[in-house]
Formats: sequence, structure tokens, C-alpha cells
Amino acid sequence: MRAPASWLAALLLVTAAGAGAAVTVVDDAGRQVTLQQPAKRIISMAPHATELLFAAGGGARVVGAMNYSDYPEAAKAIPLVGSNSQIDMERVLALKPDLIVVWHTGNTARQIAQVESLGVPVFHSEPRRLGQVADNIERLGQLLGTGEVAGPAAGALRTKLAGLEARYGKRSPVTVFYQIWDQPLYTLNDAQIASDAIRVCGGRNVFGGLKVVAPQVSTEAVLAADPEAVLAGKRYDPANPGLKVWAPYKSMTAVKRGNLVTVDGELLTRPGPRTVEGAGLLCEALEAVRQRRPK
Repeated sequence: MRAPASWLAALLLVTAAGAGAAVTVVDDAGRQVTLQQPAKRIISMAPHATELLFAAGGGARVVGAMNYSDYPEAAKAIPLVGSNSQIDMERVLALKPDLIVVWHTGNTARQIAQVESLGVPVFHSEPRRLGQVADNIERLGQLLGTGEVAGPAAGALRTKLAGLEARYGKRSPVTVFYQIWDQPLYTLNDAQIASDAIRVCGGRNVFGGLKVVAPQVSTEAVLAADPEAVLAGKRYDPANPGLKVWAPYKSMTAVKRGNLVTVDGELLTRPGPRTVEGAGLLCEALEAVRQRRPK
């Protein structure tokens, strides 16, 4: 007796699943990454990639990470394979990874070339917009075979992001200078995810159009831009003056109105799953800036 076609189709699906069907995704460099079976031993070459892997349900599979991979708490126990300036390639080889996640901007070209020479599949992670964080989680979930975790995590981020955009995106614009370092002054352009958070909140990065991702700017240039708010990360070094450098410039709009804003920099510049949380804090801060406008 011939088996019904539906039975045969189901049997083929089960057989394919048991054999570990190959999966292919396109990474942020536009390259195809193919695994013959879900990744079990992963090396994360950036702190944000470590966070993405945990969010995608693969934290327990991360066997090596770069320095500053400190979130979530479990990430602190992962053996380190190097820093943003040097990789211990012997350590990488000893860990026998079946997937390596790199950060195109944060890792040097030499480091990326080193790991790609191993012949291990490499996923380039480079979220430059908040929505791309969710995309990364989903694609890593595909490579891990953890879609049941990655899918809902990505969906929750998209829902929160949509809520912020609906609430703040069309509010009256706030011009923002984002100070990532004070001596000398450095900022970020619109290619960095923090600028997308500013956009979502109805703000505008006054130096967003510069070509360099993290350009150095002069005090005079900031004064000429006269931003309504100056944004900086939290100070962890007491010797770092941070936003205090602007105290003498009392005619600058941000100083005059008390709009010197602090938000944890890791929540805005580290392109991982916490960026939407950071954007929420920033949106609240920029809404307070609007409330301080002269009536």
C-alpha cells in the first residue's frame, strides 16, 4: 500500500531535522554565513556580540570572549581570548570554535583576517540602527538553532522600539551634542547606533553628518553649533571632568537651560539588546529638555 503524500512529506522533514539541515544567514557585512548544524562552541569578539548571543539563547555556548564582555553577569565567567588590540590565537584554536562573531568597527582588520584564516564560519555583527539589534538576535538564533528564544526576544525589542518612536519620534526636535570624551573632545556621527537613539527620541545629532564615526571636534565648533542639550556617559574616573568642561560657557543654550544630560554610555553606544533601554532613558531626558524651554 502506498503511503499518503502527507506522510512522506512529514517523514522527510523529520529526517532532515535529525540530520541537522544546513542554515544560511546574511551578516551585517552582506556575506552569507552557512552552518551545517547549530553552533555549539562560539567565540565572541566584542562585548555587544556577547550580549547578543545571550539574548539569542546561546550564552552557555560562548566558550571565549573579548575583554569588557561583562554583561549579563554570567558573561564575566567566560574565558578571555584577547583585547581589542591583541588576540591570543593559540587560545582561539584550543577552544575549537564552530562560529566566531566579530565586530567590523571594533575589531582591527588584522584581527578579523586572523580569525577568518582559520576556516571557521565568521558572522560580522554591526548594528547601526536600533532595529538592527533585533535582526542580529534573530539571525544568531538561526545559527544557534535557538529560534524559540531569539524570536520572542527580538519581537519584544521591536515592540519597545515602536512604542518609543510613536511617542517621541515626532516631538519638536532637540539639537544634541554627544560628548564621548572631553580631553580632547570626541563625538559620534550618524553611523553609530547612539545617533539612532537620538533620532528615535526626536533629537538631532549636531555632528551627525561628519564622515568619521568618532570624530574629534573643537570647543569652538560645539559653541558654534549651540546645541540645546549636551549628552555624555556616566563618569567612572573622578579625574574625568565630563560635562563640567562646559560650565564656563554660560551663554551656550545647553548650559543656560541646565541641559547637561547623562545616560550610561554602554546603553547607547554598545550595539546590543540594552540599547532600546538606553534609548528610553534618553527619550525621557530629552523630553525634560523640551519642558525647560522658555514659555
